[in-house]
Amino acid sequence: MTRRRFYAKPEAFAADTSSVPLSAEETRHARDVLRLQRGEEVYVFDSEGHEYRGVITQLNRASVKVDVLEQVEPARPESPLHLTLCIALLKGEKFDLAVQKATELGATRFIPILTNRAAMRIRSDDDAKRKLMRWQRIALEATKQCGRARLMTVDAPVAFEELIERAEPGDELRLMFAEREGSSFSEVLKDLELMPAKAIALIGPEGGWTDAEIDEASENGWRIVTLGGRTLRAETAAIVVVTLMQHRFGDLV
Repeated sequence: MTRRRFYAKPEAFAADTSSVPLSAEETRHARDVLRLQRGEEVYVFDSEGHEYRGVITQLNRASVKVDVLEQVEPARPESPLHLTLCIALLKGEKFDLAVQKATELGATRFIPILTNRAAMRIRSDDDAKRKLMRWQRIALEATKQCGRARLMTVDAPVAFEELIERAEPGDELRLMFAEREGSSFSEVLKDLELMPAKAIALIGPEGGWTDAEIDEASENGWRIVTLGGRTLRAETAAIVVVTLMQHRFGDLV
């Protein structure tokens, strides 16, 4: 039977992990959507990789309380690859789709990027906060659906230059995916001495990267990668890249 899964922040759990109250939003979902009753079994995860089997002991219009019966293995394991997906801002549902699918495919972190040719602009700090809250809600819903117990971190949008400059070479594999001036993914793999445990993948806007952006990334140690002869939409490229990375270095077999 499919698990009926709910999210609670780690601090919501009792000190001895014996019980947990659900948030107002999760309460509405349990009561009004799933129409659950007292005594029914549910699962609660804490966004840090822990999941618990429990039973509803209190349910009213304002709250739901779950008594924890035992800690269980999450419905789906986490990928061994710590993957950060960075993608230029896209309009509306295209960006929502990228957030959702990156979560389902096991990305660890998601960073929206402000670029010269980005199709969407951030108008104000309030606008940035609203968009960030929307993307975080999408990631949460996708986490509940796909069986993960760890939330993908969604960062506030950052400028392309800031991302390029703050990235540390270290042991992190840094790839910029572009439609020109790059090597194939297979060629990049041949150059690797060890399988990376951490990687960051950078996807451009619908209008593509400028020459200056490609040059700046290359000068800062990023490997430029092309995906073949066909031109992909940005949201398609994001899905393809996460899939490729998880297949080669993660847990997609």
